[in-house]
Amino acid sequence: MKKVQDYYFKKAKQENYPARSIYKLEEAQKKHQFIKAGDRILDLGCHPGSWSLYAAQIAGSKGAVVGVDLQKSSVAPAAGSARIEFICADIFANDVKTQLADKFPFQVVVSDLAPKTTGHKFSDHLKSVELSRQALTIATQLLCRGGHFYCKVFQGEDFPAFVNEVRQLFKKTKIVKPKSSRVESREVFVLGLEFKGNTLNEKV
Repeated sequence: MKKVQDYYFKKAKQENYPARSIYKLEEAQKKHQFIKAGDRILDLGCHPGSWSLYAAQIAGSKGAVVGVDLQKSSVAPAAGSARIEFICADIFANDVKTQLADKFPFQVVVSDLAPKTTGHKFSDHLKSVELSRQALTIATQLLCRGGHFYCKVFQGEDFPAFVNEVRQLFKKTKIVKPKSSRVESREVFVLGLEFKGNTLNEKV
């Protein structure tokens, strides 16, 4: 396991990403192609910025990425990438919706949100699901019709219920366990494809 972790850590450094978490998004993107050129992407729990950088590269110069996190991020996109705007905020705060309202709609919402773990699996799981549900709530408000949602969540008692919530809102739902995730980690990713939305969320 240590060799695997060293591999992804070194790979991230070599490819100029601030964290190895980049490969948890890259693997899903390569398989499912849910981020397209020209897309507007919302990255929840974006710090230190690896997902935003990767999404910006895929979206290209005609796209845009907005990252939200409690911690400040300051990475700069590569030439030819989409512009990146970072917002330092709590996703549970009412003013987050206000700050994002003028950027509506997004074609993709991704979330790498995770709680500060305590080592108590059940408690950590519940906090993770709470974050994931908030990410899903934000996605349903800001995604265009036909948009996509990719979200980290810790497995546990409430995991099936969360997957079912995603399934009701999207035409297709996938469970993704990236190779770059630690073997002992309970994290998985839920991918919702083609948001059913409503007439107010038409894709543009």
